[in-house]
Amino acid sequence: LHLSAVKLAELHSDLKIQEKDELSWKKLKAEGLDEDGEKEAKLRRNLNVIMTKYGMNGKKDSQLVDTNYIKDGTESDTLDDPRLEKLWSKAKTSGKFSDEELDKLWREFKHHKEKIHEYNILLETVSRTEDIHKNVINPSEENLVKEEILHNKHRELKEKLRSINQGFERLRKVSHQGYDTTSEFEEPRVIDLWDMAKSANFTEKELESFREELKHFEAKIEKHHHYQKQLEISHQKLKHVEGTGDKDHLNRNKEKYAMLQEKTKELGYKVKKHLQDLSSRISQGLQHNEL
Repeated sequence: LHLSAVKLAELHSDLKIQEKDELSWKKLKAEGLDEDGEKEAKLRRNLNVIMTKYGMNGKKDSQLVDTNYIKDGTESDTLDDPRLEKLWSKAKTSGKFSDEELDKLWREFKHHKEKIHEYNILLETVSRTEDIHKNVINPSEENLVKEEILHNKHRELKEKLRSINQGFERLRKVSHQGYDTTSEFEEPRVIDLWDMAKSANFTEKELESFREELKHFEAKIEKHHHYQKQLEISHQKLKHVEGTGDKDHLNRNKEKYAMLQEKTKELGYKVKKHLQDLSSRISQGLQHNEL
């Protein structure tokens, strides 16, 4: 796969979550609690997203590459969207961003690209399900259940599309105006969650509580970013030391690399589980709005 050290740690975290979700699903299935197959379908979608994200789906150039967002002033991956490419090009040449801010902005663009990938995978799944449903001749109770599944998937599509539109508007604004120093949050995933939370059916007290939790979540993400950078540096040092033949130095570097790798995996897992929990709570609030 030719993945960087950080991407390997991220892949490990994603697969660990997938494994945990699949074990939970197997228990549910054994108890007869996934008769409509919706949870199984969601697991397959999630696995498809992981395979696409890390270039494991057999398609060329599908991998969302690298954690070094900017190398020698150029990005290490394309954005697959002319609108995004144009905005990124404008931001790079505007002179409104420091190197650190460009690094942060590139993360926002890559995050947006991932959201579009996930939306397209879900859209493809819904289309296939609809085609199967249309070919059913005799309606039955089972088909009524499938209609409910389709309804839920369409709602999920609507939420994802709303998030994509909000995200693009933010990227457009930031690319033209630069970063707002008074902005409450900086991390793309946190900004997304906060925007959606303000649209959900939360009381003022619940929203304030959610805001505080997002601050803790953002701190957790920043800590994860710190370890990702340290892991990448350690990986580069390790490759350098391997060529010197100094065994003691090599062993010390291997120990440090292994420690950083495990810490990065652990934090990545915690961040993604926390993100799942927060997204689920917002989704419930948005669904309540539609009732």
